[in-house]
Amino acid sequence: MTEEKMTRDADKEKSEQMVHQLVQRIDTHPGDAEAYYELATVLVDLNSYAQAEELLMKALGLFATQPAVVEKLRYGLGNVYYAAEDYTKAIQQFDQLGAQWKGAGYLMMAQSYMANGDHKRALAFALTALTSQPNDEATLQVMAENLLALGNMDQAAEYYDRVLQLDAKNGRAHFDRGLVAMVLGQPYQDHFAQAKQLDPTYYEKGQQRLADIERFVQTQRGKTDDQK
Repeated sequence: MTEEKMTRDADKEKSEQMVHQLVQRIDTHPGDAEAYYELATVLVDLNSYAQAEELLMKALGLFATQPAVVEKLRYGLGNVYYAAEDYTKAIQQFDQLGAQWKGAGYLMMAQSYMANGDHKRALAFALTALTSQPNDEATLQVMAENLLALGNMDQAAEYYDRVLQLDAKNGRAHFDRGLVAMVLGQPYQDHFAQAKQLDPTYYEKGQQRLADIERFVQTQRGKTDDQK
């Protein structure tokens, strides 16, 4: 048995124990809304999306007269749909959030649209999220990733640099910043070296993108040489 599988099995066992404890907590204290939210989160970790959805729908009915609780439960339900890759339903939930959860909701809407490949709309929601949380690393990264997808390299570079100022050990951001640097003709090797060390999984997954960018850069250089 590999170490990775042992870790995965241990995590699953721990999550299943938490499910048992939270179910007991709800049985003993049915008015404990936080227990419903926590249980749904653990069920998502176990990929039990239908159960998590059913639980939160039930909780929304139970706590319908408590607006603050409803907001959090709705945010949780949106996350269930997002995890299940049902982005249309996720967006519907996040779009209903009030002021307290609006920033987080806009960010999740941006991520949902991004996952659907609608980068322009994702960028618009990320920008809106940024107004209420201007130094939020996750929001800045979503901005950068959508700008990269849309080919706005100069702006993407600015946002990746802001992400890396907040967290110099963000391997994903280092890799993508390296891609941007290649296109812009900037030094990029250090970013890739950092990415390989900090997030080897993302680095390996990004090798096809890296090859595509290298071909693009070489093609552009060839065109430039032909024009001389």
